[in-house]
Order: sequence, then structure tokens, then C-alpha cells
Amino acid sequence: NPYYERAKAEYDTEYQKWLGRKTQYDQIYQQITNADEVLVKHFGKKNYTKAEVNAIKTENQELIQAKQIAQFMYSNGMDSMADALKEINEGLESINDYLNYKLNKTYKGRVNGDNPNDMTTKFYGNGNIKPITKSESHGTHVAGIIAAERNNGKGADGVANNVKIMSLRAIPNGDEYDKDVALAIRYAVDNGASIINGSFGKYYSPHSDWVQDAIVYAEKNDVLIVKAAGNESLDIDKKQVYPNDVGESGSEVSNTFLTVGSLAPKYGSGMVSGFSNYGKNNVDVFAPGSDIYSTTPENEYDTKGGTSMAAPAVAGVAALIRSYYPKLTAAQVKQIIMNSGLALKPKVIVGGNSDDVRPFSDLTKSSKIVNAYNALIVAAQIASN
Repeated sequence: NPYYERAKAEYDTEYQKWLGRKTQYDQIYQQITNADEVLVKHFGKKNYTKAEVNAIKTENQELIQAKQIAQFMYSNGMDSMADALKEINEGLESINDYLNYKLNKTYKGRVNGDNPNDMTTKFYGNGNIKPITKSESHGTHVAGIIAAERNNGKGADGVANNVKIMSLRAIPNGDEYDKDVALAIRYAVDNGASIINGSFGKYYSPHSDWVQDAIVYAEKNDVLIVKAAGNESLDIDKKQVYPNDVGESGSEVSNTFLTVGSLAPKYGSGMVSGFSNYGKNNVDVFAPGSDIYSTTPENEYDTKGGTSMAAPAVAGVAALIRSYYPKLTAAQVKQIIMNSGLALKPKVIVGGNSDDVRPFSDLTKSSKIVNAYNALIVAAQIASN
């Protein structure tokens, strides 16, 4: 089976890449830990300052090395070695999650007891959408971007007022099944959703037809789907990310499916997030997705990045439009968002590779970044006709 062999080869390459990344992070963490211990011993206190480190004069090689490591951390934006350890540890947690869940072939996140390859068994699962552990914060963060209460002086403001979130937990960590995605879309449609946010994805989809049937079902019922483009710095015109609305002929199977790439918080050549996927045909718009502050479990807030954060920003704009102008169709809302954005003129770095610089228009169908203000102006004009 060439499909299987290709998937296996990509898996083996990906696994070795992440294993190497884990080794690198482990080594860096140990180096910082050792350097911190040397500096604590030298100063006789834990909370030494950057100025104190810079003032060290010694011929002791161990202390010289510790000073150099600390200065390197400071030069990379760290205020202290404790901050550096925290950041590296967070990176390690992310890497371990990727290895233990997404790249773990024996991991079984589904505990439903049904057959994921049999679409006839549909009524499974339970009503518990709460995280089992505090680290399961992705969905809460996404929901906050869309609908966190505005102007209450707490945390961050969501994009939209007057919206309700229907929480559907269809994807266990690293164990995404087409059946669950397809049925979740249909459940959302059947239970009154007008916009579906999809902050997930994968590159192999054994039952992609089930999901595309659900996408078409959403369109027939006037529901807009906003989907994250993915975080692997790939051209998804060349390598598909699932789910998508690309039919066998290459044409779109739905007019209400919107794919979103991610922007970084800067202007100029670095505007596109280095991790963001892109595609002249298959990415519709871009929106902020790097360093996004939003809600997390247990009444806390955190900063996260990914096209998973860009998609709900656009879903929030769609919610604004549909709440103010409910007679507009999902297809109209999609076109309003695409047509009303701001066109970017600068050439941008693609995939975080400074040697790959292209016009922004090469990365997206609309050549635009989402703009809520403009979208509402255009929506008002169309709604009044």
C-alpha cells in the first residue's frame, strides 16, 4: 500500500526529528540548571541580577562558562535564569506531549468503545467537556479568543459580544479520528450552531469523505466552518491538511469553509508567523495567531500561539457579523471576511526561512488579513440591499 508506506516514512522522519529536539532541549535545560547552581553558589543567593552576572571577573572556567550561559539567556530576552528554565521546561512539556500522544502509535485517547471505522454506530461519548488535567487548555484558550467577556477588566477581551459557545470535545490529545470530527460537525449543525471553529488538523485522513460530507451538510444548513491552516510551515496547496474542502477535482466542495493562516505581532517582512502553513489556493485569509493572550482552565490566562489561535479570531469576526446581520448567509459572511480585509503590500518571510521571501499575495487566496471594522462596514452595506 503506497499510501501506508508514504505515511510510515513521514512518521519515521517526524519521530526522529522530535526525538532529536527533545535531546537538544534536555541538554539545554541541564546546562542552564548547572550554570544556575554555579551562580547561586558564587553569589550566595538565588535571586542574583543581570548586572551582577555581567560584573563577574574570574579565571575560574566553571564560573566563566556559567556567566556565558546566563548572558546568552539574557540576550535572548530572558530576565532571569529562572525564566529561562521555565521557558525550556514548557518547551519540553510540549515536545513530550507530541512524542507521547501525537507520535505515539500505541496511544488510544478514545475510550468510547465504538468502532472508529464504522459510521453506523453514532451515539457514544458523554457530556463531560471539562479538562481532566489543567494542561488540557487548548479549547478553553480558543473559546476565550472568540467570546471572553469584554471590558470587564479581567484577562483578555473576546472578539465578539452576545455569542454562545457550544463546546464539543471530539479530539483526544493526539488521537483525531475522522468519524468523531464528522459527527461533531453534524451535531453542531443539528443543535443550532451558526459558526463552527476547527482548531485542529492532520495530514492523513482515511475517511476524509465522511468529514467532507459533514462539511457539505454544514453548507446546506447555512453554517460557516472556520478552520486552522496548520503549524508546519507547509504550502498546503502541495500537501493537504485535513479536514479541508478540496474535492477530488481540486475544486471546493463548500462555499462556507474558511481556512486561516497566522500572523505575528509585527509589521513588515516578519508579519507571517514562522510556523504558519500557507497556500495561494487553500488558505483564504490570515489573522493574528502568535503570542495570543486568552483564557485557560481554573480562571487563569496564558499566552499561546498557532493557527489554532488565528482561526477563532476569524470565527469571532464571523460571530460579530452574524449577530448584527443575522439575515446574511454563511456564504456571504465568508466572502465579506475575505473581501473586506487589509491587503498586505510588503514581501514576507515564508515558513520562518529568511531566505524565502515572497509577496504576501502568494500565500493566500484573498491576499488579505482579517479586519473586523471593515467587515462590519461591508456587512452593513450588503444587508441593506
